[in-house]
Amino acid sequence: MNIDSPKRPGLFSGNFGYLLVVGLISIPLFIMLQVFVNRLSLPEDEVATTGFTIATIVSVFIGRYIGGILSFRMNKYPKRLLILLSMIALALTFWIFFYTEFPLRDRPTMSILLFALPLCVISAIAGLIAKVVRAVTRKQLSEAKTSAAQSESELQLLQSQISPHFLFNTLNNMYGLSITQQEKIPSLLLKLSDLLRYSVYDARKSYVPVKDELAYINNYIDFEKMRIGERLALTTDFEDFGAVDAKIAPMLLIVFIENAFKHSKNSANERIFVHISLKTWGNRLLFTCVNSYSSGLDKVVDEHGGLGLDNAKKRLDLLYEKDYHLAIEDSDNTYKVMLQLKMK
Repeated sequence: MNIDSPKRPGLFSGNFGYLLVVGLISIPLFIMLQVFVNRLSLPEDEVATTGFTIATIVSVFIGRYIGGILSFRMNKYPKRLLILLSMIALALTFWIFFYTEFPLRDRPTMSILLFALPLCVISAIAGLIAKVVRAVTRKQLSEAKTSAAQSESELQLLQSQISPHFLFNTLNNMYGLSITQQEKIPSLLLKLSDLLRYSVYDARKSYVPVKDELAYINNYIDFEKMRIGERLALTTDFEDFGAVDAKIAPMLLIVFIENAFKHSKNSANERIFVHISLKTWGNRLLFTCVNSYSSGLDKVVDEHGGLGLDNAKKRLDLLYEKDYHLAIEDSDNTYKVMLQLKMK
């Protein structure tokens, strides 16, 4: 398979429309240069003006060509170079205005050179800067599109792992109950059906209403209360999101809540506790989850135990970038998750 390498731009690259625009620009350029030429008192002023006009346009193309070469491997703006070139162009512009006021009328050849050379340099600099800025901007836009496509692909992959991960953990828990507490299985299966319906259909979206996510969380909490029984001391502090028109990434908070119940269940305490809080502060969502925790025992978990937490962190990076703050604290007795994020 042949892969063509990127081609450098040609000296006069462009289509007919582009050349037409250049032709139209040359008209006001000719008129402006005519004013300066009249001040220089050059013989055959129209011929001189035509020559200056052609030289200016050619210089712009030369500057664009040089800019294309310079920007061939550039991925960001060369700020120092652009500033230096801009200062040179500005100084030469002042020189042209100054010289047209005090020209060397008795030496026409030198007069033409002192006017034409700065004019060509300014034109070349203008063409170079325009080309570099345009080329770098196009590269950055292309890279941004590629990065967005990669992020979208990674996000879809992460979201596709949510339901299997949740189902795997839940079925493991239900298997244990089927041996020791068979009477709970029918009710748990009904709750599991509601949970899976949400995770299969709504979790495909990038964002869902916070009230829908909270309803799912409440369903999951009811499921865990039925599964764990009287051993669990649970407290919740949920704000009323019924009238709040805000959205959140689906099944994002449930990962931390599921983790809390798993940590608590694995502890050696006869009584375990889980405290969950979900509130708003301005346009931010404040989530806190605290649970009992035995660091020694909880390290003995299956090899898939960290998938959900890693998944959640990657989704936070992709969907919220810098609009979130996640803090996790653990001690010998408690495990605490604090998450702040900007609601959509």
